[in-house]
Amino acid sequence: MIFTSSTKAIPAVSKVPRHIAIIMDGNGRWATKRFMPRVAGHVKGVDAVRGIVEACVERGVEYLTLFAFSSENWRRPQDEVSLLMKLFVTALEREVAKMHANNIRLRVVGDLSRFEPRLQELIAQAERKTANNTRLTVTVCANYGGRWDIMQAMGKLLAQGMPPPAAGPLPFSEEQLAEHLALSFAPEPDLFIRTGGEQRVSNFLLWQLAYTEFYFCDTFWPDFDGAALDLAIASYQERERRFGRTSAQLEQGE
Repeated sequence: MIFTSSTKAIPAVSKVPRHIAIIMDGNGRWATKRFMPRVAGHVKGVDAVRGIVEACVERGVEYLTLFAFSSENWRRPQDEVSLLMKLFVTALEREVAKMHANNIRLRVVGDLSRFEPRLQELIAQAERKTANNTRLTVTVCANYGGRWDIMQAMGKLLAQGMPPPAAGPLPFSEEQLAEHLALSFAPEPDLFIRTGGEQRVSNFLLWQLAYTEFYFCDTFWPDFDGAALDLAIASYQERERRFGRTSAQLEQGE
C-alpha cells in the first residue's frame, strides 16, 4: 500500500499518533555520566527499545520507526561501530521470536549492503518471519540517511524508465517518487521524538517529516520509558494539525 503525501492530501488525525518516529539519542552520554563505558549505554538502550515497543502496542500505535544507525555513524570510533553491529546481531537473535509471538512486524531499511553477510541474513530472516504480522510495524533505520533515501528513490525511478509525464514542470510526480522511498509502506509520521537534548533531525526521514509534529526532550534514551512516551503523546495531543488550513477552517470541520 502506498500512502498519500501530506502535502497532497489531508491525512486523518487521531488522538493517538498512528506513526511515531524516534531518534534514540543519548546512550553514550547516559553511560559517561555513570562512569561507565559507552557500550554500557548502548546495551541499556536495547532494553529501552523493548519497553517502548511494548508501550506502543499498549497505546494502539500502528507504526514505530527507530533511527538505530545513520549513514554518518560510520565516522564513530571503530570499536564502537563494531560493538553496535554485534548488538544488532544479538538483538535480532533474541527479540524476533518474541516480536513474532506478539504479532509485531519488523522491517529494516537503509543501505544494508555494507553490513556483514551474517547480519544481512538475520535481517532477511526476521522480515520473512514477521511479514504477515499486523499489530505493530517496527521499522529500524540502519545505515540510513534521509538524503540517501531520496537519492536511491530517484535512482529506482530512473532505472525503471521515466514514467509518463506528470502535470507540471517535472516529468514525474511526487507520488511516483514516493513509491520508491524506504518507508513507502508506512504513513508519514504523526509524531517525531528525539531524546537526549539535541534539537535537530540529523538527516532522518527528510521527506517524510514534512508535516510531522516534533517533540524534543532531555531524557537520555536508556531512561525513556512508557511514562516519557505518554508525555510526548500528551504534547502531540495539544497541537493543532492544520496541514496548511486556518484554525477557523478546523473549527468549521473543513
